[in-house]
Amino acid sequence: MRTLKITLIFMLVFMLGCPSIWAQQPSAETILENVDRNLSSQNRIFKSKMVIHGRRGSRTVAARSWAESDEKAFTEYLAPAREKGTKMLKLKDKLWMYAPATDRTILISGHMLRQSVMGSDLSYEDMMEDKKLTDHYAAVVVGTEPFDGRACWVLELSATSKEVAYARRKIWVDQERIIPLKEELFAKSGKLLKKLELTDVVRLDGRWFPKRMLFKDVLKKGKGTEFIIDEIQFDQQIPKYIFSKAALRK
Repeated sequence: MRTLKITLIFMLVFMLGCPSIWAQQPSAETILENVDRNLSSQNRIFKSKMVIHGRRGSRTVAARSWAESDEKAFTEYLAPAREKGTKMLKLKDKLWMYAPATDRTILISGHMLRQSVMGSDLSYEDMMEDKKLTDHYAAVVVGTEPFDGRACWVLELSATSKEVAYARRKIWVDQERIIPLKEELFAKSGKLLKKLELTDVVRLDGRWFPKRMLFKDVLKKGKGTEFIIDEIQFDQQIPKYIFSKAALRK
């Protein structure tokens, strides 16, 4: 028994003296790289719906979308009837919208990019933004905190370029699945603009991916907008004509 006690003490002293035995917290850069690895893809095709919870009730807008890296995206709205046939095309930093009711294509730019999409809590900037975080933000780990019953690292991100809609972000990253579960989005002044919660995290093609996101514009009344992905495919062949202005009027 004495020998066993001495052995246990020796093992404890040895382990305390060798920090490499204990799991090390990854750097903020490593965490962000793994977040990008989960969320980013060469391209994607998906069907989705926005459930917009307004002051007078909720309504649902269904769409299908094609996206390639963070530079090209095309969305066609399928329902309800008054939105059906509306299309949006993103090419780099340009965004065009086609409205079948007027049979017109307009370029959305400048302050218009901050306007709400169909009365939702998402702006056109939000719809356009699909950039890798590591390309546009510097990050620091500011602590750990549980969220929705899961252990998370809390990161603060500061923009390193002017190409992003939010100058600062605070994100809660699931330590096991390396996926954001909560975000707070801030203006350059430090004012909180939006909150985001990501749920229904599933394993898809070797990555963790959230299929439901709740956006809340803190400057608006209402219960926020749910963005729900019904179907998604990664790294598929997408015909080139999809990302053309001609496709808006087809």
